[in-house]
Amino acid sequence: MIYVTGDMHGDITRFDMPEMKNLKKGDTLIVCGDFGFLWDGSKDEEKRLKKLSKKKYDICFIDGTHENFEMLNALPVENRYGGKTHRIRDNIIHLMRGQVFTIEGLTFFTMGGGESPDIDIRFEENAWSKNEFPDRKELIEGAENIERYGCKVDYVITHEPPVKIKSFLKLKDGESVHINGLNTYLEEMSETCQFKHWYFGSMHLDKHISSSMTAVYGNVFNVLTGERVY
Repeated sequence: MIYVTGDMHGDITRFDMPEMKNLKKGDTLIVCGDFGFLWDGSKDEEKRLKKLSKKKYDICFIDGTHENFEMLNALPVENRYGGKTHRIRDNIIHLMRGQVFTIEGLTFFTMGGGESPDIDIRFEENAWSKNEFPDRKELIEGAENIERYGCKVDYVITHEPPVKIKSFLKLKDGESVHINGLNTYLEEMSETCQFKHWYFGSMHLDKHISSSMTAVYGNVFNVLTGERVY
């Protein structure tokens, strides 16, 4: 089975939650950005990765905005599930931007990255990386890859949401809306491509937006059924 969840920010306790006990050998967990377990190369981090490497299921993640992109991008690119990946451990895989992966016979388009909501603070503290935002090459590669599939995939996994979804969620909560180029890119994709369901994680919210769009954060969802795992 394939499951999806949201931002983890390196919190190992997320894997001790009851819903994680449902994952078994051969399953796949997909994290919608801000995985955070590859951050500083410390001994504590190595212990956490070692613990995760003992899981019997695969842990796949797209990048968010709070990642150590220098460490990620220094890893060799490998082909797995039919697309470009970075292997952190044998069962811990970074699904790179603009790829179409085939997992358990289902196709997944992935586009990580975005724009940090705390970009001003992070810039002042020298903690911001320009690599958090997809570059032109990655966006073009994504468009070309999905065109190869006839603009039709089973699932879309992103960190940021399309424009309309982001605007709806922000305005509903009375917050100001900042739209970036990636939101616009994803909006066009949502209007021109066919997909069964789309999961995104940047809003730190667990909510079914529509029959085909879900914001995911702390919950774990069964991709096939769309149901929350308890």
